[in-house]
Amino acid sequence: MAKLLQNKFLLLFLLSNLYTYCGYAQFSKDEDDERTFYGGISVGGNFSQVDGDNFAGFHKAGWNAGVIVYTKLADRLAVGLELLYAQKGSRAGQNQVPKVGNDQNTIIFDYKIKLNYAEIPVIINYFDKRSNHFGAGLSYSRLFRSSELYKDGTGTTFENDSKIYPFRKSDLSFVVNANAHIWKGLFWNLRYHYSLISIRNSYNPITGRDQQFNNVWSTRLMYIF
Repeated sequence: MAKLLQNKFLLLFLLSNLYTYCGYAQFSKDEDDERTFYGGISVGGNFSQVDGDNFAGFHKAGWNAGVIVYTKLADRLAVGLELLYAQKGSRAGQNQVPKVGNDQNTIIFDYKIKLNYAEIPVIINYFDKRSNHFGAGLSYSRLFRSSELYKDGTGTTFENDSKIYPFRKSDLSFVVNANAHIWKGLFWNLRYHYSLISIRNSYNPITGRDQQFNNVWSTRLMYIF
């Protein structure tokens, strides 16, 4: 509980500081709009799977929302720094269960992984004449809540496996990004990110493999001030 509160206070501190930074970017604009900093907000969703859990498909939906600051490097080049709340994980599709576990004895009738992160992507973006922009970069995520749930053939629910076989507290992902300009400061964002290191310290011998990775598509609306 103490660690959870500590992580929440840290997230709140980072969010408040980045929000202040975004506010500075917003109020520093001039008539020619030749600013160095641009602040904004984003809200949307993640569609996730965990490669290595023996279930395929982006069936796990979750939130992706937060704030962003662009720093202009050149006429068509800017680096974006974001602070996000991101829900990732995995879920068995309806046509994937029941399924025999790795031990060849357990029959799995339901399976879910829920991973909640504070995420900080850093992305280099190229802008075209219409303000559409495309980029790539890295994203660091800090895990503050995790769970793994599955049911066997007897109807018993197992919920403690994420404690027995814990997920890593840190994740580093490669990110590719595209933003379509819709109207004024409004953009539609499509993003793909994939873990560069395994997200788990030790794997669940019944439900997964020894190397597991977040595999995520995101779609969001962004408003840049």
